[in-house]
Amino acid sequence: MKRSWAHLSQQSGGTYTPQDFERAAYRLVTEQVLYASDRRSRNAYHLVETWLGDFAAALEPLGIRLERNAHFRYIVALPAHAEGVAVSLNETLLALVLRQRYDQAMRRGEVEEHGEVTVELPDLQEAWLALTSRPMPELGALRDLLRTARRWALCREEESEPGDLQPFRIVVRPAIVEIIGPQWLQRLDQHNLDDDMEDDGGGHEDDVGEDRESNDQSANPVHSDVDGADAVASTPAMTEGGSSHVPA
Repeated sequence: MKRSWAHLSQQSGGTYTPQDFERAAYRLVTEQVLYASDRRSRNAYHLVETWLGDFAAALEPLGIRLERNAHFRYIVALPAHAEGVAVSLNETLLALVLRQRYDQAMRRGEVEEHGEVTVELPDLQEAWLALTSRPMPELGALRDLLRTARRWALCREEESEPGDLQPFRIVVRPAIVEIIGPQWLQRLDQHNLDDDMEDDGGGHEDDVGEDRESNDQSANPVHSDVDGADAVASTPAMTEGGSSHVPA
C-alpha cells in the first residue's frame, strides 16, 4: 500500500515537505523523464529515486509505470495507454530517425557523458532522406518538431558557436530507448494506411485512440530489427496525413 506523502516527509526528517513529494510526482507525469544530470530536475530525481517504490505505487492506479536507468541516472514514466493526443507524420518520422541515430552511436561506442548522442544537422538530413525517402523539413519546421521532441524528453538543442556553418546541433537523450519503441512503427503503418485510403478516395472515421496494424506489409515503408530500433526506408515516398499518438 502506498504510504502518504506526509509519512514520507516525516521519514525524511523534515528534509522534504509533503508538497515536495507532490511536485516531484507531478513533474514526473508531465515531463515524463527526470534526469539527474539536469540542474532543474536534479532534486526531483533524487527524491523519486530515494522513494521509487512509493512513487511507483502512487502512479500505478493512473496506468503509469516507472523505469529507472541506474547507469545514466534517469527515471522515466511510461503510460500504459497512449491515446489522447495526435502526433503528426513528421513528428513520428523525427522520433524514429533520432532513435536510429542513437542506436547506431551506441553500437559504435560514440555515446557521450550521461548517455547522450550528438547529431549534426548534415547527418540528420542525410539520415532522414535515407530512412524515409523524403527530404528533411526546412529549418523553421524542424525547430518546431524539435520543440515537441524536447517536451517528450527525447532530445535538446545545443546552439553552435558564432561562425559555425550550422546554427545548432541535436543532442539525443538516452530515455529515447524507453520512449520510442516498436509501437511507433505501428503508428507509421497507420499513417500509410490512412494515406492509401485517401489515395483510393475512401473516407474513414476511426477512433484516433485505437492503434491498428496494417496487414499489408508492402505498405510499411520502415523495416526494423528484432528490437524495433533500426528504421530503414524501403519505399519511395510517404504522403503526410493521419495521426498517431503520444509516446507510450
